[in-house]
Amino acid sequence: MESEILSPREKRRYSRQTMILEIGVKGQEKLKQAKVLVVGAGGLGCPVLQYLAAAGLGKIAIAEFDMVDETNLQRQVLYGSNDVGKLKSIIAKTRLEHLNSLIEYEIFNLRIDASNALNILKDFDVIVDATDNLTSRYIINDSCIILNKPMVHGSVYRHEGAISVFNFMGGPTYRCYNPLSENSEMKNPLPSTVGLLGVLPGIVGAYMANEVIKIITETGEVLSGKILLINISSNTFKTFSLNNITENHDIKQIRSSLILK
Repeated sequence: MESEILSPREKRRYSRQTMILEIGVKGQEKLKQAKVLVVGAGGLGCPVLQYLAAAGLGKIAIAEFDMVDETNLQRQVLYGSNDVGKLKSIIAKTRLEHLNSLIEYEIFNLRIDASNALNILKDFDVIVDATDNLTSRYIINDSCIILNKPMVHGSVYRHEGAISVFNFMGGPTYRCYNPLSENSEMKNPLPSTVGLLGVLPGIVGAYMANEVIKIITETGEVLSGKILLINISSNTFKTFSLNNITENHDIKQIRSSLILK
């Protein structure tokens, strides 16, 4: 029976994708029916958003509160010189609409924090962590634990990148990968202090988008319980297994730190 979910235009646009047997029309239908939230529209968020838009998702939401700075342009490829000083969320949405107008877009021009995370994340199927700070990562992770949402994570440092999928079908969470102790300082190196090769977030972001597509279409091997480390200087790709210590998490404590409004 012919698909009634995909329009003739969509069938034509995504034909190269539906030719892949593992995806097919059914997989494309799943993509169209999916809703994904990308938290952060910076170096990682830009390529994630571009490839998800090109893939034909049903709805893409962007959570980003920052404005474009000239130092961003070396790696944040959704923005140009004329966008400096403008809100990233609005510029990103406009660029994506030019890329694929068949998708519904939503923007949250705010910082995801403990007061709003649960209320925002609850409406999406997959959450993408494209942030650059530990505080946001813990908040996103803990919200995903409570809401039972998969969290696609990426991070970059100079020549190195890491990708994983947390909280997927009972798999390890970000706290399994990076436990937070009482003495932990919520700090991590930023490009402004250590530098960053501009192509790296593009490569890592593409991998993150790929994980989102695999989760939605239920194809391939999802990076759950594994950390993929990439070094673009030495051309090395290493995969490490991640122990699941989810049962050690204090869900009550996690829930108490987040306020559902």
